[in-house]
Amino acid sequence: MWVDGGGGLVRWLWPLVVALWSSSSSVCAYFITVDAHAEECFFDRVSSGTKLSLMFEVAEGGFLDIDVHITGPDGKKIYSGERESNGKYTFAAHMDGVYKYCFSNKMSTMTPKIVMFSVDVGEKPKTEVDKDAEATQNKLEEMISELSTALSGVKHEQEYMEVRERIHRAINDNTNSRVVLWSFFEALVLVAMTLGQVYYLKRFFEVRRVI
Repeated sequence: MWVDGGGGLVRWLWPLVVALWSSSSSVCAYFITVDAHAEECFFDRVSSGTKLSLMFEVAEGGFLDIDVHITGPDGKKIYSGERESNGKYTFAAHMDGVYKYCFSNKMSTMTPKIVMFSVDVGEKPKTEVDKDAEATQNKLEEMISELSTALSGVKHEQEYMEVRERIHRAINDNTNSRVVLWSFFEALVLVAMTLGQVYYLKRFFEVRRVI
């Protein structure tokens, strides 16, 4: 396999490149801003039996919570969560049509929320013809398929950890700022009390002359 020169190597690596590109194109990651009293919805048209996966994380805003709803083409609620900070939900499409993902910030009075989410749309369910064709595939193509699936999972986890790290860093910076301000306030109070005590003691021991 490796003795065929540059052309042979390209023929073996080209399916790997195509598979990895196609796997990354099925994963859509977004950063959105959901204003107070607002709702943002997104749609995917898929076939029955297709696996869908939604992962989300509230990056900024208020108590880092959001309402999440997933609705099927028939209007049936597939998933509904209230005041969630993050989560991951995977399901199989029960019918052909458009599936809707909604992030609602209607419970907030004035604070917008920044939400990171990704939608992973799996492969369409295989028909009998596809299964017969798949039986003729070689071992390399099966390994490429497994590698592309693992790469998609790693990409999801990396995006999730980046958002989590940014959230915790913001919390730490905010806490540190509050500690510094409180320490400065305590120092001012201590100086004021010291000056007040010195002034009081000086007035207390002061000898007044009666004329």
